[in-house]
Formats: sequence, C-alpha cells, structure tokens
Amino acid sequence: MERLLEKIEKYWSTRTEGYSEVNHKELEGMQKEAWLEVLEAEFPAVPREEIKILDIGTGPGFFPIILAEAGYPVTAVDYTREMLEKAMENAGSLCEKIDFYRMDAQNLGFEDNTFDVVISRNLTWNLEKPEQAYREWHRVLKPGGKLLNFDANWYGYLYDEEKRDAYEQDRKNVEQLSLDDHYLCTDIDAMEQIALQMPLSAQTRPGWDMEILKKTGFAEIHTDISVWERVWSKEEKLNYGSTPMFMINGRKGDSKVYA
Repeated sequence: MERLLEKIEKYWSTRTEGYSEVNHKELEGMQKEAWLEVLEAEFPAVPREEIKILDIGTGPGFFPIILAEAGYPVTAVDYTREMLEKAMENAGSLCEKIDFYRMDAQNLGFEDNTFDVVISRNLTWNLEKPEQAYREWHRVLKPGGKLLNFDANWYGYLYDEEKRDAYEQDRKNVEQLSLDDHYLCTDIDAMEQIALQMPLSAQTRPGWDMEILKKTGFAEIHTDISVWERVWSKEEKLNYGSTPMFMINGRKGDSKVYA
C-alpha cells in the first residue's frame, strides 16, 4: 500500500509548474522585498555570510532565491523531486550559493546544531507528523538559533461551516474582480482528501504550534498573526482572505546568544 508521504509527493509533483508560476509572480512583484524585510528583521545581528539558513519545504525555491541574492548562504530541502528540480532551474546561477537536498521535513539528514535559522512556509499543515517535524527543526538549530514558520489554517473549512462560507466568499470575490483563482490551478478533491488525513487541518493555529514549541524546548516564542498584511499582494489577500497567514518564531534556548 502506498504510504501517505508518497501520495503527498505525487500530488505536489503535479503542482510544480503552477506553484512555480506563483513564485515567479512573487519575485516580480512587491512580495520579494516584503518577504526579505520580514525575514531579515528576525535574523541574528551578525554578517550575512556567517548566517547558515535552512529552508524546509522550499517548493520552487522562492526563499533561497531571495536570500542567496541578498548574500546569505542557504540550504534548501524538499521531499518532492520535481519541486527541487524546478527550484534549481529557477535559481539559475544562484545555485552556486544554495545547497539543495531531497529530504523529509520530519526526518532531516543534518547533524545536530547545524543552522542559525530554520525557515518554512506553508508546510507544517501538510505534514503527517508535525510535532516530530518541530523536534527535528529544533535539533538542527544551533544554540540560540531561531525558527521562523509561516503557515495558516488551510483547509479548516473542511471541519467548520463558517470557515466554509468564508472560503466560498473568497472564491466569489476573486471571480468578481477577474483575478486568478489560486485554487483552480489544483486538483481540489485530491488536496482535500490529503488534508483530511493531516492532523493540523482540524486544529486551531497558531495556538497549537505555540504549545508544541514550548514542549519541544523552544524559548521566547512569539506569533505575528498580521504578517500576511505585509507580505501578500492584493490578489493573494483576496484569494486567501479567510485563511490569513501567521508567523510563529522561537529561539533554541542555550548559552549562545547573538548580539
């Protein structure tokens, strides 16, 4: 019987081109500078070339591209082969500054205490074992290192009628303004079937994440539930108005402290 992880990889391999197109629009729009500003505000105050960053679930490579361009050494991982291939294609000459690996976010192949910053976007909701993933991310961070996770309550409408109504209103708003509907470029039925098997689809976040990060050993845990207002374009805000993105960050406690 096919494992769920393989089903998820198969699904996302079909999304590679469409997702890459979304990333290209981000790179050409306001999101590129907006995202870099949000990320850098959380980075340690040391020279860029000294900060080791891990991007987990890189997809078509948006984060490593903007970070490598800005002068940061980046390692990027994804479980979907097609996504990694597309990420390398999109990065072009920047591949010299980025290390790409195929890895499961829940079972990383890196040594303990390797990275200064771990970042991820729109991934944890799609993990079969998100608590295990958070333990892994904590493990590979250096003492004093920081986790920055961006996600939303995706597919909560599968469990809540009010959220379903809000989701349907998003679709109407997008149609009325003749904008691209980001949900039409995917196999909705297939994605919903996967979402129903993901433990976080029915959770209320980021409250759930905060509790798990505390249990995992993170300190100085903070959330920003309005980060979407700074990094999303008008089109994204209309597409995802019912599922606003949040940022949750935490520091790996230990003796090393950045200035």
